[in-house]
Amino acid sequence: MTRPTINDVARAAGVSKGAVSFALNNKPGVAPETRKRILEVARDLGWTPSARARALSTSQAFAVGLVIMRPPETLRSDQFFISFISGAETVLAEEGFALLLQVVPDHEREHEAYRRLAEAGRVDGVFVTDLFVDDTRPALLAKLRLPALVIGPPQDDDSRPAVGIDDGPGITAAVDHLVALGHTRIAHVAGPGFMVHGRSRREAWSAALERAGLPEGPCIEADFSAESGAAATKALLDLADPPTAIVYANDLMAMAGLSLAVARGLDVPGDLSITGYDDTEIAAHLQPPLTTVTSDALAWGRAAAIRLLELIRQQPPTATVLPPAHLVVRGSTGPARTS
Repeated sequence: MTRPTINDVARAAGVSKGAVSFALNNKPGVAPETRKRILEVARDLGWTPSARARALSTSQAFAVGLVIMRPPETLRSDQFFISFISGAETVLAEEGFALLLQVVPDHEREHEAYRRLAEAGRVDGVFVTDLFVDDTRPALLAKLRLPALVIGPPQDDDSRPAVGIDDGPGITAAVDHLVALGHTRIAHVAGPGFMVHGRSRREAWSAALERAGLPEGPCIEADFSAESGAAATKALLDLADPPTAIVYANDLMAMAGLSLAVARGLDVPGDLSITGYDDTEIAAHLQPPLTTVTSDALAWGRAAAIRLLELIRQQPPTATVLPPAHLVVRGSTGPARTS
């Protein structure tokens, strides 16, 4: 059997070839009832558009980009990105868009990657993740005329299209939980200070301690990797007056810290309480299971893909309500030791 063509769809639906093209590309100019009939006919005939012909006829790449500047050893264990990409793909695949992923080692390579994508017309828009303090990428992408969606906590500059949740309440809940358990020496293993979510989580930890009337405990900046989490934990436990609780900026560092503490003979949570952030799948299966902050990264990815496609199509934004981050209490936190 020969493959059905767009002409076959037009003939069966009783419309012009142009109407079929408009309906399939979600362009205005076709009545809703006609659009519905065309889509039904295309489905019944088993017709699918040629990706190459579609791109040529619309001057679109039908792809979106995600350029990530992360060490490979950190990215490979980052469950947030896996869940985020999975959520985004549920929308992109349905809309006939591909996701082009590039992992780069530094800022210069990241900027080069954006320029190449824009100049070659390989993507119609990009996700911007891991926003930096005083980030120059949004301005670069605006100059390149490439639609860009920022993924991350809300910013003071609301002129940038963005999708994300405030991670501060999750850290605040972790500190409040530890304070309620009687902890007064609560340390923090932070993410990089040049990253917005690294800074925002550290500020939330500090503010929560201040509201509780407690002095700010020791804080060590790490890079979100397991290795840096273990090194930071060792430094904290080697202090003359070590903390009785540690709030980590992500699960990977928290899990490494928990393992190191247990290896040194400490009881978790008897001697040391530990909290993470992200609620990765393995967090609930550790011994003890990890108290951590959870957010719906799948829903975040879906909402981000919908919004980026709206930017590409110059459509008004769909109202998005993402579930807030919240604390999941498990066995890695307990009452502070009394001596």
